[in-house]
Amino acid sequence: MDKLSREEVLHVANLARIHLEEEEIEKFRVQLKKLMDDIDKIKDVKDYDEDMLISPVSYNSELRKDEEEEMLDYKVVMKNVPHSTGNFVEVPVMLNE
Repeated sequence: MDKLSREEVLHVANLARIHLEEEEIEKFRVQLKKLMDDIDKIKDVKDYDEDMLISPVSYNSELRKDEEEEMLDYKVVMKNVPHSTGNFVEVPVMLNE
C-alpha cells in the first residue's frame, strides 16, 4: 500500500486542526504514508545493550588539592584594575536588553 485512505488523511488533519484542500489531501496521502513507513523502520531497530553504551575513551580527571593560600593584597589588586568605583571593580556590560 503506497497511500493512506482519504479518511485517514482527513482524520490526521482534524487532529492537527488544519483545513486541507482536495489537492493537498492527495499530496498528503502519499507523504504521510512514507512518514509512517519510516516510523515503522525506527520501531524495528533493536534496543541498545548496556555494553554498547560504554564509551571507548576513559577520562581520569585529576583534581588539585584545595590548599589555603595567602589572600591577595587589596591595594595590589586595585593597581591592576582599569576602572573601579569605591571598593568595586567595574566590568563592561556583556548583555544587551
